Amino acid sequence: MRALVGLGVGALLLGSASLAAGVVAGGRLAVLGADPVTAAAPAASAAPATPGATLVPFAPPAGTPSAATPAPARPFATLQAEVDDLLAAAGASGGVSLVELAGASPRSWADNGDQRFVAASTYKLPLLMEDAQDIAAGRASPNDQLCYDPDDWEDGYFSDYEPGDCFSRATLDQRAGTYSDNTAAHILVRYDGGTDALNAYARAHGTTESTFYDPNVTTSNDLARLWQDEAVGRAGGVRAQAYLYPLLTDTAYEEGIPAGTPAGTTVVHKIGILDAQVNDAALVESGPRGPYVLAICTEGGGWPLVANISRAVAQFEAS
Repeated sequence: MRALVGLGVGALLLGSASLAAGVVAGGRLAVLGADPVTAAAPAASAAPATPGATLVPFAPPAGTPSAATPAPARPFATLQAEVDDLLAAAGASGGVSLVELAGASPRSWADNGDQRFVAASTYKLPLLMEDAQDIAAGRASPNDQLCYDPDDWEDGYFSDYEPGDCFSRATLDQRAGTYSDNTAAHILVRYDGGTDALNAYARAHGTTESTFYDPNVTTSNDLARLWQDEAVGRAGGVRAQAYLYPLLTDTAYEEGIPAGTPAGTTVVHKIGILDAQVNDAALVESGPRGPYVLAICTEGGGWPLVANISRAVAQFEAS
């Protein structure tokens, strides 16, 4: 089986918790955290976006990260135009979702945010979120011994799996997170209840349009919803974050969103790669005006495109 640095034969996903971040529906702009009816996924091809629409305020729960100086209300029209130009220049299609977490009334914006793309290894984000939450709650332990079954195999970063071999949960989490190893993720999915359990968890934490195994699809809005729920503490809080974030920082794949942020910026992220599909979903913890969530799904353009979009967003946040 060919290596999918982002897919994984055991697809997982989480459930949909109500996320209050709003993006205006209209053309390619989607609603983050809206009622599932209004956030229903459109067809793969979408109409041109309508920039400058009215934003639905997001009221974060207690404990939401905030910056010392809330970002002023800046129009998204210039960012919209720049992202569209980058996609056109690369001859690529893409979905981009941004959620600002700082200040009393954080805002959200999306370009093709509801367009479905191959999820690839981004399914490992809800998988690892669930593990971190379970460990924080005492339902699981980093020392749990999970054993390999030949049905778990998929080409990936590591190849040292033999029938009967057992690994600690912590080892498998690191392999699936830092190195995006497919076989490690499959073992975790199997022990954590399988595909249905993963998708149920993902839905409980914001997804409305994704299925993370078969057909293994997601949207940038759904990936942003997952990170938003994680960042505001709805997926186990500080204890879960203390376990999860090191697994997804300074990974083996830093060519995307991290490469587009200024030096010294802390980026916690999960990538997915399959053929021409390159995805990256991140919590940028130290943005110039506070933390923000950025999710990018692309078909064509590769890592340079993802990095350029990330750079455009970072410059917009600093403007």
